[in-house]
Amino acid sequence: MNSRTTIAALVAASALALTACSSSSDSTTKSAPSPKVTTSKAAKPAGLTAKQAAAKLADATGVTTLGNPTDNTSACSNKAAGKEPNANDCSQLITTDTVSIYEYKSPAVAAHWVKGMKSTGDWRQVGRFALAWTARDQKLTDDSRRAELVKALEKATANES
Repeated sequence: MNSRTTIAALVAASALALTACSSSSDSTTKSAPSPKVTTSKAAKPAGLTAKQAAAKLADATGVTTLGNPTDNTSACSNKAAGKEPNANDCSQLITTDTVSIYEYKSPAVAAHWVKGMKSTGDWRQVGRFALAWTARDQKLTDDSRRAELVKALEKATANES
């Protein structure tokens, strides 16, 4: 009987954890309204992509690559994960050993995520992008390199409206 109670408790805790991690908003998280997202090409912002930003940041900081660049867009985009799109989805996520580069549709959406994710680690907004140092190897990136990456991204996006 004791093991049944333990198993039931584990199942209930797992269900709660999965519900808490779902894409729907809860009462403790303030989020922008979620209007219906269209699939027209006009919805995607013009300009630099996160993948292009990773290459520009590497070049600007004198390295060939930021280390193992990987497209993990499905981790921050319901649409990329095959689910119902959300207005707060990222457009692209490139993770590297040095930094994660999140591209959003607008500076307002980027600000929403940076504000909400500050408690998980170092997140910094640059226009419609967010740079984050939350993974194990990324946490080893020193503050001067982080500042250098922010300045390089500001320069690379200076001509975007």
